[in-house]
Amino acid sequence: MAYAGSEIDPGIDPTVELERPYSAVKLLVAGGFGVGKTTLVGAVSEIAPLRTEELLSELSDGVDDLTLVEAKETTTVAMDFGRITINPEVILYLFGTPGQERFWFIWDELATGALGAVVLADTRRLDRCFASIDFFERRGIPFVVGVNCFDGAQAYDVADIRRALHVTDATPVLLCDVRARESCKEVLLVLLEHVLALLGEPAR
Repeated sequence: MAYAGSEIDPGIDPTVELERPYSAVKLLVAGGFGVGKTTLVGAVSEIAPLRTEELLSELSDGVDDLTLVEAKETTTVAMDFGRITINPEVILYLFGTPGQERFWFIWDELATGALGAVVLADTRRLDRCFASIDFFERRGIPFVVGVNCFDGAQAYDVADIRRALHVTDATPVLLCDVRARESCKEVLLVLLEHVLALLGEPAR
């Protein structure tokens, strides 16, 4: 599996069936509650994203920690789904995982067949992404860390973030804005290149 270039072909109509064989690559988008997983999938998907969001209610009081995300009104209860075409040979299928601990049982099912993952991190709440990192490390699923730069979030050096998360130098860590399509594309392309490198297949 390889892909040509690092830009999505603007000439591809995602609503038209492709006539030639292509590689379908399943990737996960994970991270803590309220870190921006649904936003990333929605920002980058070339199709209307599938969302399984429910309104937060009083039943979540004392269960979901809304510290620093008090304005959040909905939560993903199963998954988010989107699609992005890299070129005529490679299409990425994105599955956003639920962030709350009570929905973690879904992760094993979502991880089946996944070639890689994006772990979103919030520097205000880095501890929220430890569970995701541990999940992928234990299962040997390659991942990159995307540090979502929220408005007003204190900026940290990537090296400091890497040390705080205890990830190896081989794991890409990059800053991103999950609201911006180009920023999300860059994170996914870095992940794809990381996966290809681990598989011993050069990106071209």
